[in-house]
Amino acid sequence: MESPLLYSIGQQLADVFGPFRLLTSYIFLTGLGAALAAILTWWLLPRYWHLLPTDRGRTFAVDAEKSIGKPVSAGLIFIPLFVLISALVVPYDPMFLGILLCVVVAMVVGYLDDQAEGGWSEYKLGAVDLVLAVAASIFLCQLEPFTLWLPLFKDPIEIGPVLFVIGATPLIWVSINATNCTDGVDGLSASLSGLAILFLGGILYVIVGHADVASYLLVPHYEQGADWAIMALVLVGCLAGYLWHNAYPSNVLMGDAGSRPIGLMLGVLVLACGNPFLIIVVAFVVLVNGATGMIKVALLRFFNIGIFRQIRYPLHDHVRHNMGWSNTQVLVRFMLLQAVGTPLLLVLLLKVR
Repeated sequence: MESPLLYSIGQQLADVFGPFRLLTSYIFLTGLGAALAAILTWWLLPRYWHLLPTDRGRTFAVDAEKSIGKPVSAGLIFIPLFVLISALVVPYDPMFLGILLCVVVAMVVGYLDDQAEGGWSEYKLGAVDLVLAVAASIFLCQLEPFTLWLPLFKDPIEIGPVLFVIGATPLIWVSINATNCTDGVDGLSASLSGLAILFLGGILYVIVGHADVASYLLVPHYEQGADWAIMALVLVGCLAGYLWHNAYPSNVLMGDAGSRPIGLMLGVLVLACGNPFLIIVVAFVVLVNGATGMIKVALLRFFNIGIFRQIRYPLHDHVRHNMGWSNTQVLVRFMLLQAVGTPLLLVLLLKVR
């Protein structure tokens, strides 16, 4: 693994001009990457969103007509920024390159779905997501044994690469689709996923990426934890810049070109932390909001259990249509649930061991 590009530049130029030494600090690189991502996303989106396809509305979605005509596929702008800035501030490693390649493919697939008349079929998208999830799982473990830490087990557990891929693939697949289903209220998907990724960045940098803290909490120390944390904060920066324009009433929508790669990164970062149950801790609102819709579709389509027809999905459509919540109430209440619930669940996860 080689040092980040900006880190190497800082080493070479520190003797020429002292402030360049800041580039050799991982904390500084994290802040710089997040700030660059936020500022560039905020600046570039309104200059190029006229080139994006426009939203055509979604059948049965609440207030879908209000989005018709708005630029969609904003991910086509901020996901490449995420990849490029990550290449500047994250150490070079084939694993990171492989994950970023999966992110780019997820973006392209999402864009093709956004601009296609009627969109791609659920089965086609599900199959592509499955391939991406398998690929990301393989890049993560590098076909080597992987160390996990789990609830109720005091000692870390090492599993083989085949078992890791079998377990990691459905987690990433569900993360992609739950995040995509959550994209239906202005600011909701970016806010919830950004908050989840921010928590994961903190876990990666402060807990599993810090040898002393990891030892105290009886979790394995991952040497690349800080590297993953930098990547996580760069993505949070992109989401912050996007939210500036997506806050209600939105000017632009992320579309599948944004939600699918974000969901993929969410699942990958959970696994990089070494505990798959963290997906419930940091993104339980995303799962409840999005994954319940997938469960309902499966129960109706494959088992014909009709009682679930009374519940709209995703959950944000149910509370707006059946309970009269406004878009702002959905956003604030869902954010409060996740912001307050995550620290409590994280403490329980760490102490139950």
